[in-house]
Parts: sequence; C-alpha cells; structure tokens
Amino acid sequence: MKIEDQIFAMLSQTTKPFLSGEELAQKLHVSRGAVWKAIERLRQRGIEIGAISHQGYWLADTKNLRPGGIRRELFHQELKLQVEKSVASTNTVVKQWAEQGAPEGCVLLAEEQTAGKGRMGRKFYSPPGTGLYISILLRPTFSPNHATRITTAAAVAVAQAIETVTGEPGQIKWVNDVYCHGKKVCGILTEAALDLENRKLQYAIPGIGINVFPPPEGFPEELQTVAGAILPRAEKNNEVRTVLAARVLDNFFSWYSRLTSQELFLAYRERCFILGKQIVVLRNQIWMPAKAMDLDRNFGLKIRWEDGQEETLFAGEVSIRAEGNQ
Repeated sequence: MKIEDQIFAMLSQTTKPFLSGEELAQKLHVSRGAVWKAIERLRQRGIEIGAISHQGYWLADTKNLRPGGIRRELFHQELKLQVEKSVASTNTVVKQWAEQGAPEGCVLLAEEQTAGKGRMGRKFYSPPGTGLYISILLRPTFSPNHATRITTAAAVAVAQAIETVTGEPGQIKWVNDVYCHGKKVCGILTEAALDLENRKLQYAIPGIGINVFPPPEGFPEELQTVAGAILPRAEKNNEVRTVLAARVLDNFFSWYSRLTSQELFLAYRERCFILGKQIVVLRNQIWMPAKAMDLDRNFGLKIRWEDGQEETLFAGEVSIRAEGNQ
C-alpha cells in the first residue's frame, strides 16, 4: 500500500483530534518529509486535509462525521465517541453497551439509521448523510422521578445548538420535539432501565435525531407537512454537522450536571411555543381540545379543558389546534 493510502486510512480511523507528522512518520517508518509529500499527494487527489503547525493533521472530510473532527470542537473531552456509517438504531446499540457495563459518557453517532426509534412505537426517518443521530449512555445517580428532565435537557441542548450554529431560534413542542422554521427538525426518545431492588436507574439513554439538511429526494409524503430541516440545503462543506454535534453534546452535559436547576426550567419554558395556545390532546385514541396554560416545576404541562377543568399532563401527545377548529 502506498504511503499516502496508509496515511489516509490512519486519519480516517483515528479518534484523536490530530495525528502529528512525527507520529505518522514513526508508525510508517518513514521520514517527516515523506509524510509531508504524501499529504500533498492526497490533497492533489482532492482529499481535504487540515493541518495546524506543531499539532498535526486531520481529515477535513466534507461529507462524513468523524470522531476526531467532533472532538476538536468539544469542551467535554472525556466523552468516548464512536461514529458508525449505518446502524439499525443508535439507542439499540447503546443499550447493548449499557448491558455490557460500558460507563457513562459513551456516545454513538450514526450517518444513517435503518430502524430509528420514535415515541409511541413510531419509526424515526433517518436517511444517510443529512442528519445527526446520537445516543448517549448515562449512569444517573438521582431519583427516577427526575428521569423526565433528561429529555428536557436534551431538548434545550438541541435548541441552543441550532441557535448557535444557524442563528435561527430553536423552539420546543412539549415534551420532546424541537422545531425550527415552523417544522419539526428533531425528535428525542429517552429509554431507561430501572433496578427493581434499589429503585434506582441502571442507565438512561437519550436518543436524539436531528434533520440538519432535507434529504435529496425530499421527506416521505406522510412527513412533508410536519418534518423540516434546520438548513435549507446541504452545504458543500458539511462541517456544520460536526459543529452541531459538538454543541449538542456540550450543551447537554452542561445541563445534565444541573438537571434540577431553575435555569434549565426557564430555558425550556421560554422555548416551549405551545404555551398559551389552543391545543389538542390525544386521549384514548381521540384528539380532545384544550388550552396549554403553563408548565409546572417538574415540566408537567398545565392544561385547561373546554369545560373549564384543569389538569397537569406528565406524558402524552399534544398538537397545536388548527385555526379553523379553535
């Protein structure tokens, strides 16, 4: 194998932010000059390779996510990242990690999910190359009563990341959907296992699916009125997905360390766009009209039914009521 092909393979597979010229030279048993010439030959082939003096080289891939690229953008460097081209479901894989004893902070990102999970048994459409599909392994020490806050922290983390990367506001539809440009761009599914003996969580796995760009063929017909993407088209330089992934992870772990804080509640509440709106609530397979009044401190949705009765929802399916049905 040619030196440049070996270097390309090493840069592709590394989880480090950089590989130094000295490290490459030592592993390949060649001179630093030979490494530099091989890098130049790769660039002549159209392969983008970044370089920083006294630090090293990285593969500046414009198409695929890479652990090293994400790690360069991360504040939380202790996270263990893995990127796969395609999996059935990132949550399913991370659940296997959890059962095998993997520690908190293991993160799986996939370019594609062939059987992505949504709430209420639905599938989450996860085409290749245009989205972010992330699952995070947590080993919570707090009460299971606070488990819902994992989902709310993830929703705020995504909304903030969208705001940082695109400048557009990220809005939250209670309890787990993030909207941008008036359409759903992110769904969150948190799965957990309870230790029945001590009544504590064995693990929790927030799964986050984000539509960064619209699929080239468009969204499936059944999703076209609801689903959107945070950016209108795939940019030539796809670095935005790398940066977005890092911001989501950094934001999430920042909130995870203060799940019971007033700040998290306020950050979620100010982005929850259904408050004060006429909504419908799915109950016993029937959509029932109500008004979303406010959130309580446990992120329960306070609603008022049409007969004036009030109730606080802690789970369920809600939607904004169509104007003609108010």
